[in-house]
Amino acid sequence: MKKIALIGNPNTGKSSLFNLLTGIRQHIANYPGVTVINKHGIFRSGEVMAEIVDLPGTYSLASVSPDERIVEDILLGKMENEERPDLVVAVADASQLKRNLFLVTQIAELNLPMLLVVNMIDSARADGFETDTAALSVQMGIPIVETCAKTGEGIPELKTAIEKALSGPCYMKKVEYPERVSEASQKVGVLLSESGVKKHSSEECYRLLFDANSSILHRYGLDNDKIKSALSTIREELFTAGYNPFSVEAVLQYKRIVQWIENSRVKVPERVARITARLDSVLMNRVLGPIIFFGVMFLVFMCVYQYAGYFIEMIEGWVGSLQEVASGWFAEGSIAQSAVVDGIIGGVGSFIVFLPQILILFLFIAMLEESGYMARAAVMMDKLLGWCGLNGRSFVPMLSCYACGIPGVMAARNISEPKARLLTILVAPLLSCSARLPVYLLMIGAFVEPRYGVFVASLSLFAMHLLGLIVAMPVSWAFNRFFIKTPQQPFVLELPRYHVPTIRNVSFRVWSAGVEFIQRAGSIIFVASLIIWALTYFPRLTDEEINQIKTEVVAERVVVADSDTQTLTSDSETSTEESEDRALEAHIASHQMENSYLGRMGKFIQPVFDPAGFDWKISIGVVASFPAREVIIATLGTIYSINADELEESDQSLRSAMMADRWTEGKRAGQPVFNLPVAFAIMVFFALCAQCMALLATIIQEIGWRWGLFSFVYMTFLAWIGAVLTYQIGMLF
Repeated sequence: MKKIALIGNPNTGKSSLFNLLTGIRQHIANYPGVTVINKHGIFRSGEVMAEIVDLPGTYSLASVSPDERIVEDILLGKMENEERPDLVVAVADASQLKRNLFLVTQIAELNLPMLLVVNMIDSARADGFETDTAALSVQMGIPIVETCAKTGEGIPELKTAIEKALSGPCYMKKVEYPERVSEASQKVGVLLSESGVKKHSSEECYRLLFDANSSILHRYGLDNDKIKSALSTIREELFTAGYNPFSVEAVLQYKRIVQWIENSRVKVPERVARITARLDSVLMNRVLGPIIFFGVMFLVFMCVYQYAGYFIEMIEGWVGSLQEVASGWFAEGSIAQSAVVDGIIGGVGSFIVFLPQILILFLFIAMLEESGYMARAAVMMDKLLGWCGLNGRSFVPMLSCYACGIPGVMAARNISEPKARLLTILVAPLLSCSARLPVYLLMIGAFVEPRYGVFVASLSLFAMHLLGLIVAMPVSWAFNRFFIKTPQQPFVLELPRYHVPTIRNVSFRVWSAGVEFIQRAGSIIFVASLIIWALTYFPRLTDEEINQIKTEVVAERVVVADSDTQTLTSDSETSTEESEDRALEAHIASHQMENSYLGRMGKFIQPVFDPAGFDWKISIGVVASFPAREVIIATLGTIYSINADELEESDQSLRSAMMADRWTEGKRAGQPVFNLPVAFAIMVFFALCAQCMALLATIIQEIGWRWGLFSFVYMTFLAWIGAVLTYQIGMLF
């Protein structure tokens, strides 16, 4: 199968084209040895079938960051288990051709067949851009196809062009370097040969000459002072001859690009710049900008909380109905019935009910990113983060962590400075990912909204998502001040044009988030629910222990009855007996929970969390959630479906069970387990704690096991301190 590499600058619509060309025939993984995501897909058109790899967005082949090195390695055929592409499909923004074409000219120097896609053509035309792509194609010597990934315009033509390019490849004419530059490149080749690198290409020699810290040195194990000194000598000789080795490539390539542009397009309309400038003058204003940003984020979380209620109730109804149906499949009171109804359906169902909020959150995030606003937010945050050792480039990974910490941490590979990258990875997981959202919604829905209303509940949800950022800044300052000491770095980020989000791209993002959420419920939560159920179900109380409990309960009732002088009617007697029977069953279930393996574990670790107001059940949920923080919902769902003390038969929801729970021993005996300080202490703990083994594994891959272990320890300790302070201060009021 032939291989196609899809490449382009960031914000050119490359990933959207990848989705259109591959559909659902794609998979995502990491490149061997590095945590840089690669997306592979299968392209089919007529009789032609090929593999497409979506390369990370880059501005040039002067590789500095890990993802840029990946691009260079694949195009040169030096990546392990990755063959050199048979065709490069380069994607350019129709309104930014001059800048985008520089990368295309660099790829041409690698002697690869190429096809150019001029994307976003509809927006460019609407704004007054006019490009004669036929004339441009003649000048560049390669096929050019105009497309619009948003509407699908030009996609059939693109597929046809790819078919032709695979059967009859076209090569772009290379730039003619001056003789002295070519001689310098040959000297680099001699240096490689003398250093033991017998198989190298002229393209690699030019890259070593032009790039200050090329990944080729790392690839061949030549990253040492001797080789660097020899390269510096060659560059100095070239500079003496009148050519700056670090700019000669750009000067010559842009000279060609300017000629192409002048012969194939009209002047860029000024009104586009005026509209963008007017919007930026408000949205990026020093005072109004941050206010608008935080206002927008508050509205997002308010919508997340307020408009998902109907769908949550609907899913809860489905879960309850499924439990009723499943109960009839097994013998009453059997182990199988409890495992399926309480363990699997109860545990997984208590997690699935939060799917609507997850979808709404990703809907807004996708819309803000598609509109071009999130890039502006990164620029604004650059000024806010500068004092603590971070910058706007760090905010991009941190912003990604609001969706999931794993891609957020991996997004830090775009940071070229090693210490800045390390600092970003250490603090980025503090920002609340979507896995924490169900915890917030559960606590806020049970203990904030009933008392203070939807507005305060929405504000609480917003505050919990803001907490991670607020804590991350002083933590980053401390690390930067005493441990890491990152150098000052300029922040350069391309600001994409404002445009209306595309329904297709937003829908795909929301769909992917929903599928991932459900898959998590079907894997991690499913297994965790069964394990937690087994730990709560075993060991079973013996008949002797159950009879002793009944005897104690009956004795308590006799004492109460002797002191009660009321006369009961027949109906009230029946009602009382039924109530007493339910209370007896709940009392036995409570003893079963405390006697179970999970109950014993909770009793053992509860003193550690007692200063935060956690009882043994909450402590169980905290410990069980270290592999994945969202397991807390399934844990509490399993625990409280067994111990439903003081609940009516018509109301067995998790929130109601938590609100009705009471301390059974100690100074707090008889008091509610959950109150407002406890609820916020739980949320603070989950907001700051490192409860995700997959994320921890990613951090270890990125920065090593020592820093990974440090990240886990400091976040857990920070979470415990935060929970204790929250509870203790809250109880004062």
